[in-house]
Amino acid sequence: MSTPTVPASLTGSYTIDPVHSRIGFVARHAMVTKVRGSFNEFDGSGYFDVANPANSKLQLSIKAASIDTRNADRDAHLRSNDFFDMDTYPRITFSSTSVEQAGEVRFRVTGDLTIKGVTRPVTVDFEYTGSAVDPYGNQRVGLEGTTVVNRKDWGVNWNAALEAGGVLVSENVTLEFEVSAIRSAEAA
Repeated sequence: MSTPTVPASLTGSYTIDPVHSRIGFVARHAMVTKVRGSFNEFDGSGYFDVANPANSKLQLSIKAASIDTRNADRDAHLRSNDFFDMDTYPRITFSSTSVEQAGEVRFRVTGDLTIKGVTRPVTVDFEYTGSAVDPYGNQRVGLEGTTVVNRKDWGVNWNAALEAGGVLVSENVTLEFEVSAIRSAEAA
């Protein structure tokens, strides 16, 4: 199987398809296992310039209360002031500040991530995973990316010490992006 190349014809404006995309996270729990979760409600759009990635941009907005770790009690705790304070800060946002080519099918997207009213820069390495025209005539592009952040940088500080040493929730959290984006109809 060969690595896909990014066709120049994919340049254009895109909207993230939330039904076929996932924004997730992984954190270590009790220092022995990983807890995975995702945000089920989000929207995003951007411009992808294949020939000159520096012209590309991305905007993403996540409904914080849509957090889902498959455990209602844990989700309620994450929504509380101990973690995300979602009543006060209902959205998590990302706005790119630069995009650069980092390999034949890799792109490094740097931008401002805002959580709990705190904005800090993050960089996500994305890999182009392919493109296709779907049965409805929509041009789709696929991208996957990850980055590791320290949740305390955004004031998400709650933790509990374990009797044997260590803490209940890791400070480092891996953010995961699996994106299917649909190209917007181009203006005539």
